[in-house]
Amino acid sequence: MSKNDMYIKPSQCFFAIKKIEYLGHFISEKGIETDPQKLSAINSWQVPTNVKELRGFLGLAGYYRKFVRNYALIGKPSNDLMKIGAFKWNEEAQKAFDHLKKALTLAPVLAVPDFEEVFVIETDASKKGIGVVLMQKGDPLAFISRSLGPKWQNLSVYEKELLAIVFQCKSGNSITLEDILSLKLIRKA
Repeated sequence: MSKNDMYIKPSQCFFAIKKIEYLGHFISEKGIETDPQKLSAINSWQVPTNVKELRGFLGLAGYYRKFVRNYALIGKPSNDLMKIGAFKWNEEAQKAFDHLKKALTLAPVLAVPDFEEVFVIETDASKKGIGVVLMQKGDPLAFISRSLGPKWQNLSVYEKELLAIVFQCKSGNSITLEDILSLKLIRKA
């Protein structure tokens, strides 16, 4: 390292440990987990009374969106309140807020990808949204979801599932459009 003018700071180096915190996640032999301190902050978050408070909650919750199946559909009522002049807290917003908090609390441990193994994509499409689970050996690597606008809601189920696959490949996760041929597609009815 010294030949290339590279140096390490021993106080910031960890060796032979079972679990390490990295950018709000814990990485261990089990996989990638959410930070319990951040989850407790989400759980203790008071009901937002204005757009600024809601934006703060959605920003923190959105950081962990890959841990929650159908995050976009769950959070859609809250995101709709972010539009100019639309903030009116109602029962639907409260249900979405509580559901999102619960889903984040029960977030699974995500597996670390093994590029020697086959990736499996499981898609789910409904009238209002699409969802994808990227998996290996039956363990989730990431959950990806998106709510659909009026233009996309008129597509057939098959077109929505194809859209979900394309969206997953463009999301910056482990696989690209070139890898699509090596994937096994599971369609849920």
